[in-house]
Amino acid sequence: MTNETAPRTRLRLGIIGYGAQGSLYAKFIADGLVPNTVIGAIADTDPAKAEAAGAAHPGVALFADAVSMMDSGQVDAVVTCVPHFLHPQLGIEALSRGLHALVEKPAGVYTKQVEQLNAVAAAHPELTFGIMFNQRNNPLYIRLKEIVDSGEIGDVLRSNWIITNWWRPQGYYDQSAWRATWGGEGGGVLVNQAPHQLDLWQWICGVPRSVFSKVAYGFARNIAVEDEVTVLADFGGGRTGVFVTATHDLVGTDRFEIQGSQGKIVVEDSAVATVTRLVKPERELSESMAMDDVVRLFTGQLDTSELYTTETLRFDSPWGAQHSGVLANFAANVLDGTPLLAPGADGIIGVRLANAIHLSSWRGQEVGLDFDQEEFLDELNARIANEGIFPPQNI
Repeated sequence: MTNETAPRTRLRLGIIGYGAQGSLYAKFIADGLVPNTVIGAIADTDPAKAEAAGAAHPGVALFADAVSMMDSGQVDAVVTCVPHFLHPQLGIEALSRGLHALVEKPAGVYTKQVEQLNAVAAAHPELTFGIMFNQRNNPLYIRLKEIVDSGEIGDVLRSNWIITNWWRPQGYYDQSAWRATWGGEGGGVLVNQAPHQLDLWQWICGVPRSVFSKVAYGFARNIAVEDEVTVLADFGGGRTGVFVTATHDLVGTDRFEIQGSQGKIVVEDSAVATVTRLVKPERELSESMAMDDVVRLFTGQLDTSELYTTETLRFDSPWGAQHSGVLANFAANVLDGTPLLAPGADGIIGVRLANAIHLSSWRGQEVGLDFDQEEFLDELNARIANEGIFPPQNI
């Protein structure tokens, strides 16, 4: 006789969308990279993708739409591997049915719809709500956040991230009618490629108060949305940040610098970080250094160990480990309460930042992170209407 009240040892995950991400997550689970999870079911509106899912995962229940899968009783949770506009809607559908929800990045395209998702999640605290910010599972960035949060480099004064290694040829955009459109995707590099870096930027350095941006739309590609972005952020108290991203740099750069009052961090290619820790805050060193020491410093005669130490950080992060780790962490939160690496409610921060960057470029002026959500939606819908491909957003 079985004990029907015994706790589950594995989460039955329903995968919504069997495209690039959905099929990848299914493979991770099937290959045993997420040992506390099984594929409960797969849903896709495209018969060809459903057929591919059935061939790759025989015996797994298949559904022609997400809601039918949610109502089937065969899943405990869902992950939303669908176009960005649908993430909030499907997250709400799942949570409203008593299912745990893991949404893909970004949490949505505009803050108004993400606020509704967060409100539903807040009304169901018994359910797990996460977001696929897999870079928060990168051991390098976990360590850097610990260093910054602990005050090892003092207060963050300035941060700069150049992340232009998102090269995408024109064929990438031409592969489907919704790609790189306002109505189908909701934007370009800010909502497709760079949400992870926008999230890490604010996760480690704090949320800016305002942004001023210069954004080019269809700058080097035949698309309507942004493919070149430069942002100046104001974090308050004289603290600033710069964020640069693009999709047309064939040999791109990934360099993240964090300047603190008592040190500095430089990250290259999201793989290696150099951490410099000053022996005292820079202002104290400046005010206490005699002129003869300045001369010795300028002529290379001063022992720099008297001023600072340098550490190089490298961590192995095998391909797939970050995504599968988030999936496993999500399941662990459901099964035993393990704290989430990426709570779903955090997703709105990056969406708000991307919205403010867009709005600043449309207005041609600095925009606070407390911008008018209705104004942003009106501006977005005007661009959707101008395309004449997709209906406007009405949430």
